[in-house]
Amino acid sequence: MILHGVESASSEEMKGLQLKRLQETVHRVYENVPYFKQKFDEMGLVPEDIRSLDDVTKLPFLEKKALRDNYPFGLFAVDRSELVRIHASSGTSGKPTVVGYTKNDICMWSELVARAITIGGGKPGEVLHNAYGYGLFTGGLGLHCGSEELGMATVPISGGNTERQISLIEDFKPTVICGTPSYLLNIAEHMEQDGKDPRQTSLKFGIFGAEPWSEEMRRTLEEKFDIKACDIYGLSEVLGPGVAMECHEAQDGLHIAEDHFLAEVIDPDTLEPVPDGEDGELVFTSLTKEAFPVIRYRTGDIASLQRGKCKCGRTTVKMSRVKGRIDDMLIIRGVNVFPSEIEHYLLSVEGIVPHYQLHVFKKGSMQHVELQVEVDEPFFNQIEEDLDHPDVGKLGKHIQKVMKNNCLISVEVKVLGPKSVPRSEGKAVRIVDRTNDTIEV
Repeated sequence: MILHGVESASSEEMKGLQLKRLQETVHRVYENVPYFKQKFDEMGLVPEDIRSLDDVTKLPFLEKKALRDNYPFGLFAVDRSELVRIHASSGTSGKPTVVGYTKNDICMWSELVARAITIGGGKPGEVLHNAYGYGLFTGGLGLHCGSEELGMATVPISGGNTERQISLIEDFKPTVICGTPSYLLNIAEHMEQDGKDPRQTSLKFGIFGAEPWSEEMRRTLEEKFDIKACDIYGLSEVLGPGVAMECHEAQDGLHIAEDHFLAEVIDPDTLEPVPDGEDGELVFTSLTKEAFPVIRYRTGDIASLQRGKCKCGRTTVKMSRVKGRIDDMLIIRGVNVFPSEIEHYLLSVEGIVPHYQLHVFKKGSMQHVELQVEVDEPFFNQIEEDLDHPDVGKLGKHIQKVMKNNCLISVEVKVLGPKSVPRSEGKAVRIVDRTNDTIEV
């Protein structure tokens, strides 16, 4: 095991480092970012008011809308001449969010991702297969630079071209694979279709992220590939991948890089802090970023925090795996539910594979949800490929009962044959908005 010195620091040492860096960051944004100076002035706040870590609650929140309103470079704390890289979101819901990095930012990011890869089981001198997408998305280049920083031979294949992915895994013999969990499941399926056993590859560890995924999905991936599957967390507004990483020894929460980020969890309605162990919205303040520092950035991700020494020896605070996003939460007849909760119980049903979609539409004035699920090959063969078979109806009713008893929701269930749910070469599409469709009442 590779353990970075700061990862086993005492609570007092870490808090001292965080406070020093928080005060420096607050001064930086006040002096260099007009948006923050205006916010501080409106609140009657000056940087000198931040005397302890608890004083972080005096600072204003930063929301994604502010990033879009200040598009493209309005929140940067350095002159554009100091930037060496720019990343951006897809902008599917409006203007993209744009983030920038100085040379020091890139070096720091690479070191953090290298640290994350070691937490997940990677070692210098081995091969890492990187199936995250390259480009404006931070995942591919983030893992790439961290892997090289660690001293791993990095295969920059990106997403897609699944048959070639399989060939390179066989030929280059990586020990670590990185990508979205849904796409890695797609790779496993292709291997099985080709008559190959995913368990016979050289892979030992998987570093998966960019979408919420359940413990059941973890078990599926670990069984398919005979690996340890660990979660990595990050978002471009805060840095990219490497903000937090789950250790392969405990697989019980993600170690936050506390020397670079101050984490909070708040009630998204009251905006007040919630106790450790209680779910709420993750909020991050960057402590070392130069080009694009963030103050109390509301991530929209639902998780909790836990403290104490981990089985792996690290003492850094851990965040739970992300339960879902506030904007992905469905309210079905008054009941709040996240897709990850549905996945958790759905994958406990025998005969169902980890591919599903939630189609949301309206019947009259009521929101309606159709859960589309896919049966596995043995079940499909058992019913002689007849989706009108009585056993299909029984399976659909059983899934309805599982959802009602565990998630407290009523959904229609549509059972599909193998390979019917669309596959993704990046993030899986779990929610399909059909509210504009014409549906008969």
